[in-house]
Formats: sequence, structure tokens, C-alpha cells
Amino acid sequence: MVSDLLQEGITAVEEKLRSVVNSDVTVLEDASLHIITSGGKRLRPRLVMLAYLAAGGQNLEEVIPMAAAVEMVHTATLVHDDINDHSLTRRGKVTIHARWGRTFALLTGDFLFTKVYQMMAPYGAPYNIIMADACSQLVEGETLQAAAAKAGKMDRETYKKIISLKTASLFEASSRMGAMLAGADEEMVEALREYAYNLGLTFQIVDDILDIIGDPEKLGKPVGTDLVQGRGVLATENGEVVLEQLEEPTVTAVAESDPLQEMLARLRESGAVDVARMQAIEVAERARTALYRLPPSPARDEMESLIDLVLNRDR
Repeated sequence: MVSDLLQEGITAVEEKLRSVVNSDVTVLEDASLHIITSGGKRLRPRLVMLAYLAAGGQNLEEVIPMAAAVEMVHTATLVHDDINDHSLTRRGKVTIHARWGRTFALLTGDFLFTKVYQMMAPYGAPYNIIMADACSQLVEGETLQAAAAKAGKMDRETYKKIISLKTASLFEASSRMGAMLAGADEEMVEALREYAYNLGLTFQIVDDILDIIGDPEKLGKPVGTDLVQGRGVLATENGEVVLEQLEEPTVTAVAESDPLQEMLARLRESGAVDVARMQAIEVAERARTALYRLPPSPARDEMESLIDLVLNRDR
């Protein structure tokens, strides 16, 4: 069964992630293992493997380093994001910068990025080009987000561009590379690219919704972090939200007079969450439509189940 094969693949990816961060510099290895072993959905490596299988790939072992490299990119960005966001928890564990300090956290994120090059090197072009492009887009998206937050204003077009770059780009690359490695034709690669791109958009919209209405215990991190940083659900009737500038409070505090909690309450009452939810459903359906251009297969069924998982998740 594909689900069993996929689970074997995820186990292999986990082993690869652990082994590749071996280092004589203890703090780098310890900090890397801290974030790698903290859990996570592993959606991106799943996409690599499922696209490979859906395109007719037979030897899952050949795609494991690529799947691990994609997850490593995501993990490295989380380390750096937590520094920028001043987050104290990630996936229910203390963040690297909170435990080891900002300097070692920055270096750990850099270390993880270098391991991506190491795992991708054997694949050569065009896979390394696709990965490099995705990483560049990811940084561009994060930079646009920081600039919009600093300006205190975000419109729908800017928001869509940000989430396309910082989230959907890596989803897209994951699916493309997996399909290409299996020898898929251009039509299938394009269908899988479109599916993954829209799945990535859905994921980020839901993520921003959960930042407003999610349960911190389930999320493994405080809610409202994105709002403190001047980003989040940005869907309103006029297509624009002017973000209030808050001091940087301890976002885990839940006091009645807390300005963060007041903003969360206003957003819940404004209808912005409902609009964003409708947008997430619409984008998810685009992913489903693209997926149906593939021939039926157990791998395609698994990929369709990912759409519902992403859309309906609560963490």
C-alpha cells in the first residue's frame, strides 16, 4: 500500500535528517537535533515522495535525500523565523535561540542550509536550480513580509505575493522535483506543480487563521505571533488592513487589557477569519482540480487526502 510505503519513506527521511547533522562541533549538532526531533507535519517531503510515486517512480530510496533536503530548508527557516519573531516555543519545545542564544541559533540555521547543498549535490541540474530558486523566493517572501510589517500596512495583492513566495514556492519545488525524478512528462509535471502551489497557499492561509483562532496547546506555540510581527489574516471587504503597531508583548500572556488579545478579539468579530476561510477553500479546490488531471492511482488518492488534511487542520 502507498500509505505503508510512504511511512517507510518518512522514517528514512527522519534518519537522513538526523545523520546529516553529525558534527564535531557539539553545539551545532545538539541544536540541530533539537529542532529536527521536535516533530512537524513533514508535508514537503511527503509531497516529494508522492509526486514521485504518482509519476510512476519505482525506487523510493533514490528520492529520500531530496525529500530530506526539502524538509531541511523548511527547518532552517523556522530557526531563523523564531529569532525574527522572538518566539520562545516551537512545536511545543523551547526555541533554539531561547535555549542557546541568538548567535548560535543563527549559525545553526546556516549550518542546516549548508546540509541542503550536501544532500542535493548528487542530483545535479536542473534539480539544484529548482531548489535554489525556491530558496531565493522564500527569502524574498520573508523580506517582503518584514517590509510590509514595518510599514504597518498590507493589501491583498502584497499578502498573496508574500505567501506565494515564502510558502507555496517550496511546496511547488517539492512536487516538481519528485515528478521529474520519476520521469514524468511536461503535462504531468505542470499538473503536480499547480496542485502543490495551491496546496501551499491553502496551508499558509489556514496557518494565518490559526494564528487568530488556534489553540496554543495544540499549535505548540503562542497564538498572535504573526499579528505582533504585523502580518496574518489580511482578508477584509475592502481588501486592505492597516495593522496597528503594538509593542512586543509576551504573547503567551492572556490579560483582559492585553492589546494583542484585544486585536485578536476584534479580528474574530470582524468577519476577516470567515473570508479567509472561504479563500482557503477556494484555493484548495484549485489544487484538487489540478490533481484530477493525473491518472487515478493510490498516490493521487494520498495527495487528495493531503488537501483535506491541510484545509481542516487545527495545529
